[in-house]
Amino acid sequence: MKKELQYFKIEEVWGGSQEWFSDRMMRLGGCAAVTACDSCIFFDLYKGTDLYPFDRQKITKTEYMQFGMKMKPYLRPRWSGIDTLDIYMEGYGQFLADQGCRDIQMEPLSGEEPVEIAEKAVIGQIDKGFPMPCLTLRHRNPDYDMFEWHWFLLVGYEKQADKCMVKIVTYGKYFWVDLKGLWDTGHRRKGGLVLYHEKI
Repeated sequence: MKKELQYFKIEEVWGGSQEWFSDRMMRLGGCAAVTACDSCIFFDLYKGTDLYPFDRQKITKTEYMQFGMKMKPYLRPRWSGIDTLDIYMEGYGQFLADQGCRDIQMEPLSGEEPVEIAEKAVIGQIDKGFPMPCLTLRHRNPDYDMFEWHWFLLVGYEKQADKCMVKIVTYGKYFWVDLKGLWDTGHRRKGGLVLYHEKI
């Protein structure tokens, strides 16, 4: 079984990228803000919100970066990084509140939970039409180096006989990776997932 969320492009690339920013701190540590910006655009396009202040049908890098700088104070890059789920939810939650958006709610799923719980959450969220912010801290497997100490979105899954692959969007690209491999970081301190919900 395979399911991918319809996603948006910015000048022919998949979602935003912190590498576009001239602001040094955003370029180095803006992944959480970019994840939140992409979430906003996705919600506007597919969930009926009104969060992105520019043309959603023709998104430009210039306007996206302006939006990213608007998000920056809420998810301020710092030397330790946005290194917990709570920091992300607090910052992005405040942004949503300041925009008058009460329709989107969040809950954490700790990276300390078994991968089976994570897989169930991923499938449930994608089936409901929601992307998921994912935080990976340190990882022992060099195959996942590019996702270390990084926020990104999960936007699809493919359930195979012996594993579950997930589709990651980050740096303006997408990647398919094994969820179990991504989840099993080999380190005591974990990241995890943020689950979005529509307020009932």
